[in-house]
Amino acid sequence: MRKCLLLAAVAVLALATACDDGSIKYEVEHTPTMGMSFWNAFQLNINEDLVKDQADAVVELGLADVGYKFINIDDGFQQPRDSAGNFQYNAELFPNGMRAVADYIHSLGLKAGIYTDAGDNTCGSENKYPYGLGTGMYGHEKEDCKLFFDEWDYDFIKIDFCGGQHAGLNEKDQYIKIGKAIKACDKKDIIFNVCRWRYPGTWVEDVATSWRTTYDIRPWFSRIKYIIEENLWLQAYTRNGHYNDCDMLEIGSQWPGSDAKLSHIEELTHMAYWCITSSPLIMGCDMRKVDSASLAVMMNKDLIAMNQDKLGLGAPVVQREGNVYVVAKDMEAIMGPKRAMVAMNLGEYPVQINVSVEALGFKGPIHLYDCYKHEDVEDYAPMTSFPLYLEPHGSAAFFVTGKRIEKTRYQAEESYMNHFCTLEGVFGPKYLTTESADLGMFVMGLGEKPDNWMEWNNVYSRKGGDYVATVRYAAMDTCGFTISVNGDTIKNVEGLYTGSACTSWDTANVKIKLKKGLNTIRLGRAKGPMCTVDYMDIKREEK
Repeated sequence: MRKCLLLAAVAVLALATACDDGSIKYEVEHTPTMGMSFWNAFQLNINEDLVKDQADAVVELGLADVGYKFINIDDGFQQPRDSAGNFQYNAELFPNGMRAVADYIHSLGLKAGIYTDAGDNTCGSENKYPYGLGTGMYGHEKEDCKLFFDEWDYDFIKIDFCGGQHAGLNEKDQYIKIGKAIKACDKKDIIFNVCRWRYPGTWVEDVATSWRTTYDIRPWFSRIKYIIEENLWLQAYTRNGHYNDCDMLEIGSQWPGSDAKLSHIEELTHMAYWCITSSPLIMGCDMRKVDSASLAVMMNKDLIAMNQDKLGLGAPVVQREGNVYVVAKDMEAIMGPKRAMVAMNLGEYPVQINVSVEALGFKGPIHLYDCYKHEDVEDYAPMTSFPLYLEPHGSAAFFVTGKRIEKTRYQAEESYMNHFCTLEGVFGPKYLTTESADLGMFVMGLGEKPDNWMEWNNVYSRKGGDYVATVRYAAMDTCGFTISVNGDTIKNVEGLYTGSACTSWDTANVKIKLKKGLNTIRLGRAKGPMCTVDYMDIKREEK
């Protein structure tokens, strides 16, 4: 058995342990939320009986047994506030009241979720239909939270921002205000989902359990592809038991008034990516109409295990071949012998690729377990790669075990950027694409002030010691960067220039010292712009 040493607590993580094989174990407070929501299948056409029917179906189908616990009521249950400003529900649609609905959901061993807006009006009201006008939280944050959680006993809340835009509110200020109101409730352990349709900024980790990163999903693969491509480069922001939310799952769904529906191959890719990236798994279909094939995808025990892993990690890109992306993450322990991987063909033609064993983080023989077929694959003797054939929109998902190696390349798009967000009109650092960059992505817009930095907090050294950090950069004008390791400034590198911000690249080397285990390496520039960065290589210094 592996022996492990207790370490200090980290953020919201449980106590971490360092094992004698060099791996690090911990457990996050919350794994990603699993359940169902009403908006995609029913939009505003909801009522008390429908909510109970959907909850019953989740239990009867066995979905509750594999982790789908949340029944989340979306928009459409409200009435305009009374003359005193008190929140009102629609008593015709919910004759026994919202508390009775929560009680019924709880009686099934499930969790109850509810919806509102951070601003004045809800999204379904389109700022014009009376039912949702003035029913948002703006100006009623404390009273509404007490009502939803302490009086009605709901466990989850999704908070939109249509009314926030209508009222001209600042996202950060308003969501932080609501977050404080939620924490002030007597009821604790409330799951808070920010629905701003873009990644709102790094502040959100301190406020919410999860947050949307894109515009709404739809049941056709072009929208799934868009969401995947947007999230490929945001994996550093899923951490510490807080998660990027790729939106509801469209498995088994048919959009109202449309014939659109995903194929079985597309449903597998959809589910696998959501699972490996630790996105919440919230089904958006009518649970009474799920066919057996879609149900099997929803209940795939191995994909769910990827999603509910106690590390709560995102899964960055480790290999790219045109429209094929391979993403991977550690399972059960940081730098442990087990990883999850998903390979996806987002293109329109079949492709065969050779997956690099080193890119997956291994050396020598590896063992593959197929998460679609639920069976072991033949072991691969010491070799550098293994082949995969992928249909258009198709994918493969595996658990990979073997001997781990220290990672040597840290892509810029894997880094955590302190001022990053994707809200419209907000200036700041960005992840951008160019074929001249390794894996096709780089970052720019850093520097100019002390806190506009990028960092990798997962730089691993098995023994510690002397290393060389090689930064691949580009610079249209003369620039530089400051490199720090574990909070200590190592060197200011200045006078860098390549003549282009994204097509002409060069490298700069800095000697550094790493401690045993995980290290944090930060690049920034307090005054003046920082260079564009493609990646950082970390290699032991040759004596």
